[in-house]
Amino acid sequence: MIEYENLRLVNEPFFESYRNSFSDTLESGWFILGNKVSSFEREFAAFCGSGYCAGLASGLDALILALRCFDFPEGSEVIVPSNTYIATILAVYHNGLVPILVEPDIQSYNIDPAKIEEQITDRTRAILVVHLYGKACDMDPVMEIARKYNLRVIEDCAQSHGAKYKGKQTGTFGDFGAFSFYPTKNLGALGDAGAITTEDQVLYEKVKALRNYGSRIKYQNEYIGTNSRLDEVQAGFLSVKLKKLDEITSHKRRLAGLYHEGLKTDFVKPVVNPDYFDVYHIYNVRHPERDRLRAYLLENGIKTEVHYPVPPHQQVALAGKFKGCYPISEEIHRTTLSLPISYGHKVEEIERVIEVMNDF
Repeated sequence: MIEYENLRLVNEPFFESYRNSFSDTLESGWFILGNKVSSFEREFAAFCGSGYCAGLASGLDALILALRCFDFPEGSEVIVPSNTYIATILAVYHNGLVPILVEPDIQSYNIDPAKIEEQITDRTRAILVVHLYGKACDMDPVMEIARKYNLRVIEDCAQSHGAKYKGKQTGTFGDFGAFSFYPTKNLGALGDAGAITTEDQVLYEKVKALRNYGSRIKYQNEYIGTNSRLDEVQAGFLSVKLKKLDEITSHKRRLAGLYHEGLKTDFVKPVVNPDYFDVYHIYNVRHPERDRLRAYLLENGIKTEVHYPVPPHQQVALAGKFKGCYPISEEIHRTTLSLPISYGHKVEEIERVIEVMNDF
């Protein structure tokens, strides 16, 4: 059986370094906001080319606290893509704000900048882009619109560690980059973890206070904060894996190249463009008979995933909250299929996937 992802295999090369890191933390006796966290924050900021990084408990918290920093009036509107993972939209609601869905580009699956401006009103305060599947959004026009209307920009980078647009890394265009280090990510922890990146020192300091009960100085609370601190143990693991992130990305890009070259044109493959450095957190194809294709692959010993089967506006939790029509999002969710492409996969496994798919 070719697994979609085997997290043991993905992490096995790091086991010894993980054990050493954990032992260091255990022996130190310091388990919250210690040297491991501050070291990782410096390392990840440098990797991204960002001025500051603050470690948080999850990618969702990174989005929530990024939005909370601006103190938007309740009911303010935030532009978000209509085909994102629900966490993006939950972050908006958790701040008492209103998400305004904008359809994606059918080729990139990212928000279509040409459709953003028509959704802007006098209540719009921010654009929350999502670099989906490991491909950066088309950021030049997004930033141009933001400047024109004086809007904040938050980047959901949960799937785009190391991805670039015209040579510049995701998470460094807007006011904030919000990252998830969920175990399946290219830079994955061994549990939940997240971070924000920013160039703004004032915003950085505010996020650090918000993550720690709204406090900069112990027992003195400036804000109504929360408890969302990157764990010392996870920070240590992330520092270990960050040293190999370029190698992880190279491996996944090599496997993606096999799919690009080997798969028949029956399948809609990810678009490749020299302006974009894709990191392939997910390698998705589209096919009108997605469910039958997925069943066929499973019958032949190949596991796949669907990211995502239900678009946000059709989720039970969001029933009645969106009145528009989102046919592009629905088409993507109906036809998309995610193929095996992890650090733990071998070339011959991907060649087998290609062989079986081409026989479909």
